[in-house]
Amino acid sequence: RSNIGQLTVPGKVHPCSKFSPFVDNGSHHASVESQNFRNDSKPNIKNNLFLSVSPDLSLVRFITTELTRGYFLEHNEAKYTERRERVYTCLRIPKELEKLMTFGFFLCLDAFLYVFTLLPLRVILALLRLFTVPCCGLSGSRLLQPAQVCDVLKGFIMVLCYSMMSYVDYAMMYHLIRGQSVIKLYIIYNMLEVADRLFSSFGQDILDALYWTATEPKEKKRAHIGVIPHFLMAVLYVFLHAILIMVQATTLNVAFNSHNKSLLTIMMSNNFVEIKGSVFKKFEKNNLFQMSNSDIKERFTNYILLLIVCLRNMEQFSWNADHLWVLFPDVVMVIASEVAVDVVKHAFITKFNDISADVYGEYRASLAFDLVSSRQKNAYTDYSDSVSRRMGFIPLPLALLLIRVVTSSVKIQGSLSFMCVLLFYLGMITLKVLNSIVLLGTSCVFVKEANMEEKLFDPPPSVASSPQSLSDKGETSLPSDISQPTNTAENAAPSFPKSDSDTFLTTPDEEDDDKIINADTGLEGGGLAHRPPKKDLLEIDRFTICGNRID
Repeated sequence: RSNIGQLTVPGKVHPCSKFSPFVDNGSHHASVESQNFRNDSKPNIKNNLFLSVSPDLSLVRFITTELTRGYFLEHNEAKYTERRERVYTCLRIPKELEKLMTFGFFLCLDAFLYVFTLLPLRVILALLRLFTVPCCGLSGSRLLQPAQVCDVLKGFIMVLCYSMMSYVDYAMMYHLIRGQSVIKLYIIYNMLEVADRLFSSFGQDILDALYWTATEPKEKKRAHIGVIPHFLMAVLYVFLHAILIMVQATTLNVAFNSHNKSLLTIMMSNNFVEIKGSVFKKFEKNNLFQMSNSDIKERFTNYILLLIVCLRNMEQFSWNADHLWVLFPDVVMVIASEVAVDVVKHAFITKFNDISADVYGEYRASLAFDLVSSRQKNAYTDYSDSVSRRMGFIPLPLALLLIRVVTSSVKIQGSLSFMCVLLFYLGMITLKVLNSIVLLGTSCVFVKEANMEEKLFDPPPSVASSPQSLSDKGETSLPSDISQPTNTAENAAPSFPKSDSDTFLTTPDEEDDDKIINADTGLEGGGLAHRPPKKDLLEIDRFTICGNRID
């Protein structure tokens, strides 16, 4: 019994020997001998057992196997190719995102300059028409066109709000905010950001309601409270929103002038907190489009706030150019942190949600389509209003605050000063015209690349849909709703699967074509009777999808 080899059956190989290089026939010998050892309880068998097994399970053999073993990546080629494409997508995000941000910035700049340059001229022309048409005896013709009515209303709102803003003391507000503690100012600034978004969301609805109430055809049934109440609500909104932005700019000015820059650092760190609240959520293409528009508006607004801060500081130092270089590092730091946060946020959102970087080209084409369609004869909205609905950027309160700050900071005395103001105004008009020409040409290129020319010839909603449907939906609720109405789309293509969450993209998701999930039951099925139609990217504004679920 002491000889383990006698217990082995010749020609038989233990099954475990072909699974591990450390287990061979000796392992089988060990198992049999251990059974015999338990039966006979002879200690010399145990010594022979370890002598026969120890050469095979040596540490040297284990280390040698670990150093020489190999593997082949091509056995899982699809996985590694996908990982490489994700890296390339993250590397493309900064370039594609900045293209969209740059294009959106100039769109906001065009709408912002419109308030200072073309809007006053259009108001003057509308007032001249208002006074000259009755004098010429043209009683049968309409006094003002709908667009001219909207321009006059905007002009009156700006004049009234500016007269109300003249009673607000900026210096008293600055010292009141400066006396607060750092943590309190940080909380106030965060509350102001939230309030700004809420004001922008509800403010554009107030302005749209005013424009439609003032230009609604008289033969329609009266379903409103009157033009005067809507006008008063619009004036109150613009004034309150301008005050809110003034407090926001004052808080930023206090942060710039603080000695230890602690408040500015805390406010900049708030941008990085935004990454935590965004990248770990589920985002689809429509949600990413909403976020991109919000980032464009936020970046442009921050630039105007920084301009206001620089103007106020330069005034306090008697327009000394040396103080501008003192502010320059802080301004660059704020802008750089904003850009870095946007790049990191969008890069990880696209990575976690498997969204291609090409989607930013679709967003850019959609914004370009708004500009091109607003230049047509059958346009049903002004371009500045279209940008407001799309991005949530309302230029009236921001322009009102800038006018208030400039007029209080710059003293105009003498004929030379008036000549400088006139030259500056002509320069702004030149910048507005050049910017509009370049944007229009670039937008035409983007629309052509996206194959969206045919949609330019689609009829507006007032022609394509019935009056009853328009009165139910509201004709001015969507910024560029140029597609056919809902019932027409359902009759034309009833068999196409529709998605509840991704309802406006120009390129549908692949998974949306494969399955349909009932929103009520959560079950998959292809026989749903009533499904919402897949809308186009052009039908979504900044606040249309705010209620969509984001997991």
